[in-house]
Amino acid sequence: MSGRGRHPVLDAIRHSPIATVVSDPKEADNPIIAANEAFCTLTGYNESEILGRNCRFLRGPDTENSQTEKLRESIHARRPTLAELINYRKDGSPFRNAVMIAPLFDSGGKLEYFVGSQIEVLPEEESIAVVRQQQAAEIVHRLSPRQREILQQMAQGFRTKQIAHMLSLSEKTVQMHRMLMFKKLSTSNAADAVRIAVEAGL
Repeated sequence: MSGRGRHPVLDAIRHSPIATVVSDPKEADNPIIAANEAFCTLTGYNESEILGRNCRFLRGPDTENSQTEKLRESIHARRPTLAELINYRKDGSPFRNAVMIAPLFDSGGKLEYFVGSQIEVLPEEESIAVVRQQQAAEIVHRLSPRQREILQQMAQGFRTKQIAHMLSLSEKTVQMHRMLMFKKLSTSNAADAVRIAVEAGL
């Protein structure tokens, strides 16, 4: 994952407390190319067992086909989405997983990666997805209109330079809004900001 110009989310996931992976749709079967420590902890797999595999290795007998199809359709359409389904850890134990996926584009506007984050929904927290969506909507509502615009473009996978061009702003202005937005979202990285945006329905 080295090299100039790579998407900033590749670095951002390392600092996220949310289980997150990045996959490469340019390769056959969209393999995972990065996984953070939180993902390893959640699933029980170490990084070497995760890299190079498609995310469906977490599926099992009770994984809901309707939800996997929702994720598949969003990947095909190159748009962000949320789904909740049963996945399986390395030891075979099932867990309910609130999954978010979002596309990431390169500086030329071509699809470069997908970022996927996972949050375990515990039995006593069956409504966690609804609660998180409500909380995300409330947080996003507190952003300024310009900050919401920028966050929405980030959730669509665009970079600062692209966002600046689309909104007719300078890159410096977009970076200033991002910094203030991150503070309001109580996060310091783009990966978590994207999840909040998708949860809020942006």
